[in-house]
Amino acid sequence: MRQPLVAGNWKMNGSLDSIRTLVDGIKAGLGEVKSAAVCVCPPYVYIPQVVEMLDGTVVAVGGQDVSDQEAGAFTGEVSGTMLKDVGCRYVIVGHSERRSIYGESDEFTARKFAAARRFGLTPILCVGELLEEREKGITDEVVARQLDAVIELEGIAALADAVIAYEPVWAIGTGKTASPEQAQEVHAFIRQKLAGLDAGVAEKVQILYGGSVKAANAAELFGMADIDGGLIGGASLSADEFLAICRAPDAV
Repeated sequence: MRQPLVAGNWKMNGSLDSIRTLVDGIKAGLGEVKSAAVCVCPPYVYIPQVVEMLDGTVVAVGGQDVSDQEAGAFTGEVSGTMLKDVGCRYVIVGHSERRSIYGESDEFTARKFAAARRFGLTPILCVGELLEEREKGITDEVVARQLDAVIELEGIAALADAVIAYEPVWAIGTGKTASPEQAQEVHAFIRQKLAGLDAGVAEKVQILYGGSVKAANAAELFGMADIDGGLIGGASLSADEFLAICRAPDAV
């Protein structure tokens, strides 16, 4: 039985004061979260503050991105060893905003995935299609290509120690959400693809859905057979909304 995971991606939002308020609110409601594992991914500069505030709770902390390099003359980069050193357990790799805005390729994403694992972090590997790709009917092809880049570099067994997040790009921050059936279809495709290589990995790996998830639709999404939780964007900036999403697996 896969444990549900709800991870909050705060993106480039927050201040010392607002994050203190947000974390205090999350901590206050954690007792009502029964079945889901919980993770938050603050901007780099606030990670130490959040780790300290969450000390002694069940909430894990993750980074929003990681360098494919370990150390050296890479101005502006943050390595996996640094994230691990300040208390991170997870790190997001291949988010659509990294792919589309900053031009990060599937191969580059695979190297970041490898770096995360090499330095003891659990990568949350994001995959997903653009609106025009969905309209062309090539969603499965796009998602398969993104997964294959990682599998070719690291091998299928590496995904046993990772999390996959399916995020249709057309549903991120737009208010549009894939229907539970649309999301389940792609999640099932991902699991079936992995099962063709290693049934044990396919059964074990958590596959999250991301794309305008909110309290109002979380339980229906998480009730699908192959959806194991969510990677939450905007809704994770409200303690009440985020906690409601974290409680959603309890209602399934």
